[in-house]
Amino acid sequence: MKYLYYPGCSLKGTNRAYEESVLASFHALGVEVDELEDWNCCGATAYMAVDEMKSFALAARNLALAERQVHDHPTLMAPCSGCYLVLSKTQHYLEEYSEVSRTIDSALQAAQLRYARTVHVRHPLDLLINEIGLPRIAERVRQPLTGLKVACYYGCQIVRPYAAFDDQVNPTTMDRLMRALGAETVEWPLKTRCCGGSLMGTLPEVGLPLSYILVKEAMKRGADVVATACPLCQFNLECYQDKMSKQFNERIEIPILYFTQLLGLALGVPERRLGLHRLLVPFHLPAARGGAHAHA
Repeated sequence: MKYLYYPGCSLKGTNRAYEESVLASFHALGVEVDELEDWNCCGATAYMAVDEMKSFALAARNLALAERQVHDHPTLMAPCSGCYLVLSKTQHYLEEYSEVSRTIDSALQAAQLRYARTVHVRHPLDLLINEIGLPRIAERVRQPLTGLKVACYYGCQIVRPYAAFDDQVNPTTMDRLMRALGAETVEWPLKTRCCGGSLMGTLPEVGLPLSYILVKEAMKRGADVVATACPLCQFNLECYQDKMSKQFNERIEIPILYFTQLLGLALGVPERRLGLHRLLVPFHLPAARGGAHAHA
């Protein structure tokens, strides 16, 4: 089993822990992952706001590179929610709108590239549940997450608008994965509600309450940790907890981890290889679990 991997910008910068935990966890499952060669920005955020066609061109270049690297219907894994959405959206627009298709094909040709529409863009959750499978994952668990209560937070983008592998309203793939690792998942209605996204940097008076509502509700429902699949969500929910505490006059403190960090812990991967030392809000498994988790 082998996949191409598209890291995108965030996973090589402020969200290195996501990349570290994705690669370490897939390695622990015996799955080979090769990084896409010469990849570029997916075109998310700024390019979408300025010129949508340029965004499609950037994303399409990555798709063309994937076909050049793996010739037979490559699977391109995109962990970042924004990257996953933009790559998927580009594929949909190339299929549905002939004008977009002609323009992007011409741009690729100018760069001596060609995209034959054979790439399958997949999210790690999709691959873990529908390709690798929960039975195989459960067999490789070395340190069950017994006693840990997890609030699974999917965010806006991996199931909307394209519900390729999970339900748009009530996604369950992350919940099922956490339960297979021995954790208890917390039932909460906010698993796809917006965290505030880029508003935290532009209109914090709007963005901060959105993040606060999510973190507060997870704590209210007894969660020990929030697990997420989005670099921006992780950043917003973790990094502004001090500001939330001051603005709303209550103590807000809960670890915000990538679901792949929890997966790696259960598989026995050392903490440092999972980027746990990069957390601003420290994470500790419940004492009732019966033993310390892996150390570097």
